[in-house]
Amino acid sequence: QLQLVESGGGSVQVGDSLRLSCTTSGGTFNAYTFGWFRRAPGKAREFVSAIGMTNYNTYYSDSVRGRFDISRDSAKNTVYLQMNDLQVEDTAVYYCAARSTTVVQTRPQAYPRWGQGTQVTVSS
Repeated sequence: QLQLVESGGGSVQVGDSLRLSCTTSGGTFNAYTFGWFRRAPGKAREFVSAIGMTNYNTYYSDSVRGRFDISRDSAKNTVYLQMNDLQVEDTAVYYCAARSTTVVQTRPQAYPRWGQGTQVTVSS
C-alpha cells in the first residue's frame, strides 16, 4: 500500500512562501496521480491542485492558480506544492492524496490514499 507523508507546513506572514512535500513509499510512484487538498477550520476539504500520472499535466483551483505550483520527482518519490504569495485564506491543513488511475479528479472522494496532513497558518 502506498504511504504518503506530508511535510513543510508552518506559520508564515502574508506574502511569504512555503514548499510542501509529500514523500511516498510502499508503492510504485509512477503508477499514481497525486492531488493536494486542504481543510480550513469549519470548512469542507477542498481541492487545491493535482498532477497527472503519465503526462504530468497540472491542475489548480481558481483560488490558487498563478500562486501555487505542483510538481513531482520520480527519483525522490515525492510530490511538491510550492505556495507563493500566501494569504490568510490559505490557512488550512494541507493533505496529499493519491489515486492509481490516469484520470485526474478534483473530488477528494476519488482518492483512496491520504497522508496525515500538515498545518499551514498565514497571519497578517
